[in-house]
This record gives sequence, structure tokens and C-alpha cells, in this order.
Amino acid sequence: MTPAGHVHLIGAGPGDPDLLTLRALRLLQEAQVVVYDRLVDPRIVAMAPEGARMIPVGKSPKCHPVPQDRINRILLDEARAGHVVARLKGGDPMIFGRGSEEAAFLMAHGVRVDYAPGITAAQGASSATGVPLTHRGLATGVQYVTGHRQAGQVLDLDWKRLADPDTTLVVYMGVANIGQIAIGLMTENLPATTPVLAISRATTPGERRLLSRLDRIAADARAEALEAPTLFIIGKVVSLYAQQPVTDLLEQAVAHG
Repeated sequence: MTPAGHVHLIGAGPGDPDLLTLRALRLLQEAQVVVYDRLVDPRIVAMAPEGARMIPVGKSPKCHPVPQDRINRILLDEARAGHVVARLKGGDPMIFGRGSEEAAFLMAHGVRVDYAPGITAAQGASSATGVPLTHRGLATGVQYVTGHRQAGQVLDLDWKRLADPDTTLVVYMGVANIGQIAIGLMTENLPATTPVLAISRATTPGERRLLSRLDRIAADARAEALEAPTLFIIGKVVSLYAQQPVTDLLEQAVAHG
């Protein structure tokens, strides 16, 4: 009889290997098969045990060489073959990572799933830049939202709820639609002068930052050719960034104003 395999659903964090949790590292090093996304830092992928079979299933904008249904099937087939499978995802797999969808599929087919949470991109960007997500007198809460929809679908966000000047708004996967997002927020009376900090590839050697404001962020992001993955922090907390060291890119962005 084939021994029962199972799947470890692992959050690899925002990029820096130092931000990988001890549990995530332990579960990764137990794996016989590693199914990993494009945005997982290569230094973390290299922590897989020697001899583990590596299966890349990464997606990029408008390019999904391995559809989600196929990823689900790979995980199921490998577990049914008796393997310990590490499903390695950037950030936290339960925050815009489709981890819950994969887990539900596997459990519906009788496969055990273990979890290792990861530091999500918002937390990584906050710690890297020194911009808090909440701060007394500036933001009483934080909202996470995805700025991306499947091809052909309308970005139908609840602009009124999101345009709360007393909370911080963090936009994941929004680089292509940041102009539409900014207009939606300003239509609901979020001030055009609201500061915005864009962070591309947060916590990695390729990290880039752009300081702007709501009415200029789309043009500034285009001018600086920011690419995915880029996270946007929108709200009064960004005003605290002035207390942090300013990069050349930020100096250029301020000069644009």
C-alpha cells in the first residue's frame, strides 16, 4: 500500500531569507517534492533538501504557464503518491495567495494539509521602510486589498469603504491599476494630497521605493517603470517616512513634485 502523503502549505515571506519562520524552514526541509511560485526568493528555494524534486509553477502578469487547476492536480497527485510536498508561496499563503483554495481542494480529496504562516508583503514593506501600518493619531486600522482582477473583470472595489482617511490602505498587485484605484479613492473624497509609498520587491536586494501622493502616483509609477510585485501603502502614516533615510529614487520622486 502506498503510504499517505501530505502537503505543507508554507509562507516564504516577502523575500529576505532572514524573515522565513523557523516552522517554515523545518517543514521545507522535510519535503520530498517542492512546488514553488515565481516570487519566492531563489535563496529560499535553495534551502530545500538535497534530492528534493523541484516543480516551478510560477505566474507572472498575463502569463500563467501552469493554470491553478493544474497546480491543484500536481499537489494532489504527489501527495497520493506518498510524498511529503512543500507548497512554497511568497508572503503568507492565506493573504492573496490562493492557499485556502488549494487547501480546500486537497482536503476535499482526503489529503492532510499543514500550515506555516509567512510574513506578508505589507509587514515586510513596513519593517523595511519604517512606515507603520497603524500609528496613534494617524491610523486606527489597516485595510488590505488586491488591485488585480482576472483578465476582463472589472475592478469593482468598495471605494467608499476604502477611502477612510483614518485607516491605512495597503494595495497588493496594483501596479497596473493604480491610476484607477487612485481615481476611485479620490471620487469618494480621499484627499488628492494623501501620501503614497510604493515599494517594489520589498526586503530583497532589488527593492525600490517611490514616494508620491494620491493624485500623482500613477504618473510617477509609470515614470519610474515600477514593475510587479509592487505594494502601495496609502495614508497618513506615510508622512512618517520623512524620518527615514531617503534613497536616490525618492529624491527623484520628490523633485517631480
